Amino acid sequence: MGKIYCMMGKSSTGKDYLYREIRKRIPELKPVVPYTTRPIREGERDGAEYFFIDEEKLAEYTKAGKVIEQRAYQTVHGIWRYATIDDGTISLATGDYLLIATLEAYAHLREYFGPGNVVPLYIEVEDGERLRRALKREDKQEEPKYAEVCRRFLADTEDFSEENLKKMEIDRRFLNIDRETCISEIEEEIVNDRV
Repeated sequence: MGKIYCMMGKSSTGKDYLYREIRKRIPELKPVVPYTTRPIREGERDGAEYFFIDEEKLAEYTKAGKVIEQRAYQTVHGIWRYATIDDGTISLATGDYLLIATLEAYAHLREYFGPGNVVPLYIEVEDGERLRRALKREDKQEEPKYAEVCRRFLADTEDFSEENLKKMEIDRRFLNIDRETCISEIEEEIVNDRV
């Protein structure tokens, strides 16, 4: 029976980079690509980081009973939705998976697939460093959305509170201060867990 390794953490902790590197080092981990109604960012590719869909398509998946979990965020640009959808690509009978998710999504995935089948990989970075990284990334956008960066930064404090982490039984943390060290620690965790 396979497992889903669920990488999560506050915004700008380097999850996307770590995800790509872990996929390179453990290529047998299959991706779980989430869906979103938010606009595509510069440098993103549809079907890679996310499947970019509209509200109508998300409603079709919901009506068909394929939405495992869904989150909606009131942003300064309107409501952006994110979802994990049972689109036929996840089969724990055929292997292990890796995805990036929120703590709320992790809770729903555990409920859907069973607690022993979903493994948390919680990434941490000091808040000041996270904010510097977020601003640096946003500066590169054609139309920077600084208000949204601030909203996400503040929301993360509540979403990933110590109380919420404890409730979800997340005690292992991977500090992303030095990328290579963090990648090696995550790789070791997954390899040991798969034995």
